[in-house]
Parts: sequence; C-alpha cells; structure tokens
Amino acid sequence: MQDAQLILPAPAKLNLMLHILGRRADGYHELQTLFQFLDHGDELGFTLRQDGDIRLRTEVPGVPHDSNLIVRAARKLQVESGCRLGADIWLDKRLPMGGGIGGGSSDAATTLLALDRLWSLDWSEDRLAALGLTLGADVPVFVRGRAAFAEGVGEQLTPVELPEPWFLVAVPQVFVSTAEIFSDPELTRNSPPIKVRSLLGGDSRNDCQPVVEKRYPEVRNALMELNKFTSARLTGTGACVFGSFPNRGDADKVRRQLPATLPSFIAQGRNISMLHRKLQGQA
Repeated sequence: MQDAQLILPAPAKLNLMLHILGRRADGYHELQTLFQFLDHGDELGFTLRQDGDIRLRTEVPGVPHDSNLIVRAARKLQVESGCRLGADIWLDKRLPMGGGIGGGSSDAATTLLALDRLWSLDWSEDRLAALGLTLGADVPVFVRGRAAFAEGVGEQLTPVELPEPWFLVAVPQVFVSTAEIFSDPELTRNSPPIKVRSLLGGDSRNDCQPVVEKRYPEVRNALMELNKFTSARLTGTGACVFGSFPNRGDADKVRRQLPATLPSFIAQGRNISMLHRKLQGQA
C-alpha cells in the first residue's frame, strides 16, 4: 500500500429499510431501500502500470483473483474505455464479506472512480454508474456517493437528506448468502410501494429480516442483544445488525455491554460518502 500513487476509502453502507415489492420475470426483485453511508470501510491503493496488467496485490481468502469484484471492475472499465493502461491494486479489508454493508460493491465503485482518475478517462458519473450496475445492483450508489432512496433492483436512485446519527453495527460471525435469502419461499414479496415522504416519517422495516433470523441464529441472537438497548435492525440481507444513537458516547456505552463473542464497530452515518469527500478534497 505504501507504494500506491492513489489511496482511497471504500465506505460501508447501511440499508435503513428494505421493502420487497415483487419478483420480476428475470428473477430479480423489485425493491425499495434507503441507503446511508458510514465513516468506516475498506481502503484501496492504486498505482499505474504501463503494460495493461490488472493485478490485485492483496490475496482475499476464498476469493480467486480473477473473480474479485475489484479485478472485474478494473477489467470492465479497461475494455469499455479502450484504455491500454493497467494498475497494481492493494486492499486493506476491514468490512466483513456477506455482512450486508456493501464491502465488495463499495470496493468495485472505488476501483472505478480511482482508475477513471488514474487513467485520465474523465468519464461522467452516469457512465461509471451504468457500468457499475453490470457488476452489482449496489455499485451505483457507491459510485454516486450520496444517501439515496433506491427503487427498481436498487439502481433507481433519488438523493435524500437524512439525519447523520452514530451507528453501532454488530457483526455476527456468519456469512449470509444474498441469493439464498432472495430465493427463500417465505420471503415477503408483496410490500406496497411507498413514497419518500412517508419513509422519512418512519414507515420502514427490512422484509428480509424474518427470513435471515430464522435461517441464522447468530443474527437472531445479535438482534436480541442490541434490542436490549435500542431498536435494532438488519442491514440488507445481513449478517450485520445496527442501532442508531445521537452521539458516539451513547453508542460506545452500549458497545461495551455487548458480549465479547459479538464483534462490533461504531461509525457516523453520512449523506456524502467519505470516498467522495476525499475525491473532492483532492480535486
């Protein structure tokens, strides 16, 4: 990482709510969700290569090099832009895989924005977000970097201004398969669509939570622990669960009372992602 020309964060996100409206003919689900970023995440380093190679210098256990979303994002941008340059990439992995806080999608988005700059492509945000969508439904929100109400499969984004509380995020030690949750016959798939206005008034829940709790006792136990102190909720399809607090001190008091077997972290919610704040600072 110390050899990197450009070092950028890949922030976590929370789904503050997630409603499943129905299943589409292509197997994807129509949904409504509310994204907010956290000041906590992975960190990636990038250095230009002249030979066109894309090399992720950090091994990620259980993920083959060429399957990693970082590598796939870099190669896709390379092909779509016709760029002959390459990159060495380093990853400081802090976000859990299968946690529902956007680790892989955020890494991919940071890669697209970093290489757009490093390769001097000057692509528009719209173009990068459209390419990101081919990598995953959550990638566009990280490319755009603004808290948003999302519809469709998560790609139709309406920016929103939200309070920026402190969140305590508990990390059950289990990998939750998104595909498994979305294919569960017990998943609610008929939530009526809502408007942003009613959402901001508190009309929210996570339709995936009952299915995840049933399948993963670790997640159910984490929710029970956090619910002793605040209203706890699952993010995305999990496994992470969260509660909000008006300040860091209150969040820290609760964190100290959680079982030692349940890892957790505290971070502030942000309407502009720390990736975009860093990029704007460098502009």
